[in-house]
Amino acid sequence: MPQKHYLGLMSGTSMDGVDAAIASFSDTRFEILQSHFTPYPEDLKAVLTAIIHPDWQGGLKTLLDVDYEIGKVFAETANSILATHENPITAIGTHGQTIRHQPTSTNPNSWQLGDPNLIVEATGITTVSDWRRRDMATGGQGAPLTPAFNARFFRRDHNVAILNLGGIANISIVPADEDFSVLGFDTGPANTLIDSWSARHQGNSFDHEGAWAATGKINQQLLSSMLRDSYFSLAPPKSTGREYFNHRFLEHHLARLTKPISHEDVQATLTELTAQSIVDAIQNESSVDIKEVLICGGGAYNQYLVSRLKSIGEKMEWVSTVEYGVRPENMEAVAFAWFAKLTVEQKPLELASITGGKQSRIAGAVYFGANGYPTI
Repeated sequence: MPQKHYLGLMSGTSMDGVDAAIASFSDTRFEILQSHFTPYPEDLKAVLTAIIHPDWQGGLKTLLDVDYEIGKVFAETANSILATHENPITAIGTHGQTIRHQPTSTNPNSWQLGDPNLIVEATGITTVSDWRRRDMATGGQGAPLTPAFNARFFRRDHNVAILNLGGIANISIVPADEDFSVLGFDTGPANTLIDSWSARHQGNSFDHEGAWAATGKINQQLLSSMLRDSYFSLAPPKSTGREYFNHRFLEHHLARLTKPISHEDVQATLTELTAQSIVDAIQNESSVDIKEVLICGGGAYNQYLVSRLKSIGEKMEWVSTVEYGVRPENMEAVAFAWFAKLTVEQKPLELASITGGKQSRIAGAVYFGANGYPTI
């Protein structure tokens, strides 16, 4: 029987556009057959940036409009990659665009925009979305999700961590011994503070290869102040987002400095915050000795950040997922393709040990395509 193909669509906390990947899966292996990226239009990125601002006062109409616009971008991305793919797609897994994630609120919730109905109508393919809230209903954080994928496909004969450097950094700690549980959580900011400072003072949406940060000096007073934030001392399970680590967070700590600081020194210090908090998290929270860290996400291309990770965490080997045959920007899209496979096969997404939920559940809301529920 030929292997079934699945399509994953993902946009993360960097909010730069939609990554797509078509993949096939066996028990512990996967093959990426095609990938594609669609950038968000600049005006849509600007609206998204405004919406996630803690003080945003916009109305419901704006949210509805953006939900539609993002859904259209996701649908167009799906059709773009499908246009050059000859084999049928069994199901699509779409993450959508997170605009708010509040797992520790009195009313825990997580909201992703990007109407999946538009994807179904554009492609005719059964689509699965809304991945986080079933886990949250059981008492879990609803994030991160990818450690479940990493546990299945990246277990090695040595202890390994998989680090995703998106807007927020998350890690999966996968012990070689299957008797040990996989641990996964958000360590804090990855690119979000770096990117926003670059956009504000350089006019660039990101710091290319970390070149600007490399011209600055690390300010120890600012770094120490930020590292004392209570999030970093929380024990897993934990997850966070841009609603927490944003310009307000940075301005709070800048206001406490006793001496002026240059823009490039702030950038260098923000990069150090990302690197130091990640290494601290791996060393403090892992119950096993990590030998290797696989780096994925857009931050894998930030050479200065990677150099700081290697310097601070010198006892570990830091390698790009390219070494394992996966481009860093494709990892999460492939994960959501696999999540769709689990859902249509009516298998649970094993998150309970990662997110703190009471029990792992079949995740996602299913929107039937033209051929109804996929044949298993």
